[in-house]
Order: sequence, then structure tokens, then C-alpha cells
Amino acid sequence: MLRLPEAHRDLFKKPFGTLYGSIGELLTLLEGRVVYAVGDVVTHNLLAAGVVPDIAIIDGYTMRTPCTRSPLLRARRLTAKNPPGTITDELVDAIDEAVKNPPGVISVEGEEDLAVIPLVLAAPPGAAVLYGQPGEGVVLRLVDASAKQEAASMLKVFVRE
Repeated sequence: MLRLPEAHRDLFKKPFGTLYGSIGELLTLLEGRVVYAVGDVVTHNLLAAGVVPDIAIIDGYTMRTPCTRSPLLRARRLTAKNPPGTITDELVDAIDEAVKNPPGVISVEGEEDLAVIPLVLAAPPGAAVLYGQPGEGVVLRLVDASAKQEAASMLKVFVRE
């Protein structure tokens, strides 16, 4: 399991991609792409806009309170334990499995916030990864070599336990 030290938490507060005020602002950028969503609200909002993500990673919460808008997707379900502030091997394995055999919903017991990092590393070039930026909107990261390189460098601040 990888743990994000408290001293490095601030590094993960800035968007890892382009910040949009709403899903509606980026819909045209998703056309023809594999779409991955991290978070219950982002997944719900994508579905409401008519976009079914190839993979959704959800935990049943939004900003640490139960999410009343948890998405209902008809896709294979995978589960993974992932305590707050960590990236577990179990989560990485579930992401790898879902990327290889989409569609899939990964239900996380714990917190899915940091799943964006291993998801970008596992995603094929050209995929769109979306996640919520609390109080600000939705972040879109298009997967390319630069995104993978940045995700790999982010992992370097984690400590293996």
C-alpha cells in the first residue's frame, strides 16, 4: 500500500488537468473517447448528460458525506479497499482489470480520491479521465505521455507501507 504523507497533501490540491465549471462545458471533448470517471457526483453528472463512462470509480460519498446521487450503472462490479490518503495494491489491481475489460464500476471501501493517479497510468492514450474538484467543478485529464509522466512523478512522494 502506498500512503501520501501529510507533508505532501498540498501537492494534490491543484487540478491534475483542466478545470471546468460543469460537465456541460467539456462534453464535446469526450466525443469518440474512452471515458473514465472518478467520483459519485462526476459519474452521476456524466450519466445525466447522456455519457456512460467506460469505468466509474465510486465510494458512495461526496466530500466525506454520504452521496444521495450514487450512480446506477449496468456494468460489471469490482470492489477494492482503499483507506483515505492511500493507493492500495487492491485498488490498482481493480483499475487494471477494469481498463483491460470495460465497462466496469469499481466500488471503493474507503476513499477513491487518489484513484486518478493509477487510473491515468493504466489508461490508454487518448482516454479522458474526469474527477471532481470540490467546490470548483470537474477536472478533465486527457491521457498522453505527459499525463502518464506527471502521474508517475506524483507517485514518487508516496511511501510504501
